[in-house]
Amino acid sequence: MNLPKSLKVLFENLLRHLDGKSVVLKDLQTMVDWQHTGHAEREIAYQPARVLMQDFTGVTAVVDLAAMREAVQRLGGDVNKVNQLSPVDLIIDHSVMVDEFATPQAFSDNVKFEMQRNHERYLFLRWGQKAFNRFRVVPPGTCICHQVNLEYLGKAVWYEEREGKLFAYPDTLVGTDSHTTMINGFEVVGWGVGGIEAEAAMLGPPISMLIPDVVGLKLIGKLNEGITATDLVLTVTQMLRKHGVVGKFVEFYGDGLADLPLADRATIANMYPEYGATCGFFPVDEITLSYMRLTGRSEAEIALVENYTKTQGLWRHPGEEPIFTSTLVLDLASVEASLAGPKRPQDRVELSQVQHAFKDSVELELNKSTKEPAPSVSYDVKNFQLQEGAVVIAAITSCTNTSNPSVLMTAGLLAKKAVEKGLVRKPWVKSSLAPGSKVVTDYLAKAGLTNYLNQVVFNLVGYGCTTCIGNSWPLPAPIEEAIKKHNLTVGSVLSGNRNF
Repeated sequence: MNLPKSLKVLFENLLRHLDGKSVVLKDLQTMVDWQHTGHAEREIAYQPARVLMQDFTGVTAVVDLAAMREAVQRLGGDVNKVNQLSPVDLIIDHSVMVDEFATPQAFSDNVKFEMQRNHERYLFLRWGQKAFNRFRVVPPGTCICHQVNLEYLGKAVWYEEREGKLFAYPDTLVGTDSHTTMINGFEVVGWGVGGIEAEAAMLGPPISMLIPDVVGLKLIGKLNEGITATDLVLTVTQMLRKHGVVGKFVEFYGDGLADLPLADRATIANMYPEYGATCGFFPVDEITLSYMRLTGRSEAEIALVENYTKTQGLWRHPGEEPIFTSTLVLDLASVEASLAGPKRPQDRVELSQVQHAFKDSVELELNKSTKEPAPSVSYDVKNFQLQEGAVVIAAITSCTNTSNPSVLMTAGLLAKKAVEKGLVRKPWVKSSLAPGSKVVTDYLAKAGLTNYLNQVVFNLVGYGCTTCIGNSWPLPAPIEEAIKKHNLTVGSVLSGNRNF
């Protein structure tokens, strides 16, 4: 079949669960016929291999399971029979807040505050890990769910032993977070769902979905020196929003993939909420295997992924042209340095034009009325004037970027240059570094860059979503009071999922 590889994964899922009830032969035939039209109006039953949760949305699912057990106990039944059928990983990453910053002890202090605020919730989740089968909890202060999914949990090809035999099939999942699609960069079909759908997947029933249209985005060429994955993903987002991909799969193909590291692929896949697709899928190739070695997967697991995907037609070969509903082409050499904003994530702005875009935005209050002189503020034994348009938050944060070694090393090297040039952080800026996992801390330290980040006051504040999801916590009181009292328009710059 010349189906897109993402649909081949769905086809295998249907074939493996063919039972004449939830999955029938007509479902498979419709998938085969899709090759002639690039479209199908048929609902299918998708059964993901596993479920990924973060703490905000995952706690409610565990509460429901606990309530079921309580009901069974009241009726005199065996509570141990109440278990989810699918493997579930819950990662605590959404509760850390930036209480402390710009100090060496910011990380330990923020973890302490997080534990105090969420003590009962965390005790409950620890109970759940012990009570339910195939349910794992990653503790706070450790990682962001999507990065640990990429570095450790994801398998590309899922495998399990049944009655002494090894069964292998494509890794698939649903997650209770919109950026679950980051794992699509690792040849895993999956996307974010609501809590009810996730609970259904946990307990066994399939997820009902229409066979999707698939937009193929062909990548050619190579990124120029100095162009980051963030620049690329903003360009891709702009292209796909213009094309229209809501409710569709996006699959990346073309020989440009040969020079695109897996971390960059994951950054692009992560941004699907911004371009509106259901998922953004990358196929397996040598880059995938290299990443598996880098992240400590066993050679046996790597061999399984290579052999399985080549046998099943899921391996990417040079020059391949699968059938798609529609196609786009992007020359990677054409990507320019850019940011998004100043308010909407789809508004890509070339780096050289950021200042003008901020001042010219009709959505901001800047320069709309006559302003009084900049107020004087005293904070941290410094006196300064807080200007209109001041950047008051600068955060290295989010699953999108802090799982990408290239952009994190770039941040460290930029900090080194800033220190060498004598640049210092302005006193009104709340600056923070919240990586996606402790791996980031390790390689920044080994590269000798941690000290430079600390000197420009981007101290480690936690391993979690922080500013990216609004957990920046209040600004220092004197600065916040001045902003409110004088009705100032201020800004923030962050490496968040919206890439402002």
